[in-house]
Amino acid sequence: MNIRELKLFRHLAGTLHFGRTSQACNITPSGLTRAMQRLENELGHELFHRDKRSVSLSPSGVVFREYAEEVINRWSELQNSLSRNDTLQGELSLYCSVTAILSILPAIFNRFRKEHPDVFLHLQTGDAAKALYKIYNGEADISVAALPDQQPEGLDFIELIKTPLIFIAPDNHPRTITYNGIDINWRRTPIIVPERGLGRDRVDRWFEKKSIEPNIYSQVAGNEAIIAMVGMGCGVGVVPKLVLDQSVLKEQVTILDVSPKLKPFSVGICTAQKNRRNPVIAAFWDIATREAYDVQSI
Repeated sequence: MNIRELKLFRHLAGTLHFGRTSQACNITPSGLTRAMQRLENELGHELFHRDKRSVSLSPSGVVFREYAEEVINRWSELQNSLSRNDTLQGELSLYCSVTAILSILPAIFNRFRKEHPDVFLHLQTGDAAKALYKIYNGEADISVAALPDQQPEGLDFIELIKTPLIFIAPDNHPRTITYNGIDINWRRTPIIVPERGLGRDRVDRWFEKKSIEPNIYSQVAGNEAIIAMVGMGCGVGVVPKLVLDQSVLKEQVTILDVSPKLKPFSVGICTAQKNRRNPVIAAFWDIATREAYDVQSI
């Protein structure tokens, strides 16, 4: 077995989806299948249970996943210890939303690339609500995420910014909102909410505390999609203000003054605690820590 195959296994053990792993790792599905078969033949044990509808780790696969993580980390340490010119080498996978690329990461990336130009950065973008899952599943070394109310076990987190969680309404479709006097009638006004994640949890709790069963029009994956639907007059939505500030559609919506305010997001980078021993991840973590300190000192 080789490091490439171990990395493929680690990614597949996280996604449990041959198509997504083959696309993310730039390998054909058939090539990925052959690589996993070679590992299984060398070990003499089945690593995955497969059928036409699903893929799952076998008991041997669960044990081998820990081994693969250890070997990959040790390999990274070895590469850097053998480097003749003391330059950090290797690769770093990072998952974030497009908003994070535009607003949070530029300063960190600039510092990291300047100090460690030989490290290859692999960037994945998508729904911010999936950020923690990407870490848990081993699909990313570092994610930009909103910190839950209770910090998950096994994860480390550096706060970089706080942003309000806001209600937005269409700017050109005033009839979207139904009122009882001066108050919004949430039982009749259509609401567009996040499909999953911390934003959805906080919206649900907000309505529960007001003893209101909201009129949910749509459950959407991705904050930009929520802004687009609100701008078209489909309903009232909830998004982080950081996302709205970066959106090309921000002129199509208006921020509602609601009470009480939703709890703001603490946004930062996170990684698995076990990843911190990886020298590449440790270097990125150090730079993010310095950047967070510089921001807080302003």
